[in-house]
Amino acid sequence: MKNRLKLALLGGAVLGLICVAGAYIRSGFSASAGMVFSLWYNRVVMGLLIGAPWPKINMGRALVRGALFGLIVSFAYYSSTGFQDHVSFIAGIVYGVILEALLKYKVK
Repeated sequence: MKNRLKLALLGGAVLGLICVAGAYIRSGFSASAGMVFSLWYNRVVMGLLIGAPWPKINMGRALVRGALFGLIVSFAYYSSTGFQDHVSFIAGIVYGVILEALLKYKVK
């Protein structure tokens, strides 16, 4: 269990950095520090939720679970932007799937 949570948190933090870079570029390099931090933190929270000790399930269900958790967690950030940052919202769903796939292959 510890490995799953550690890997998910690390994955969330790294994916958060990628997401922040994209958001910073999309904003014309004018994104505020608060916005950048909240987007990164959102991805770390996603890693925490996905890394929790969920029952073992097959790959298909795990990917759906990742997409659902990505949607739920990303919705918090998306709503804080006035429902304007569609790219980050969709990316959060994709990142949830990526995290679940990573965990499925790396954690036995």
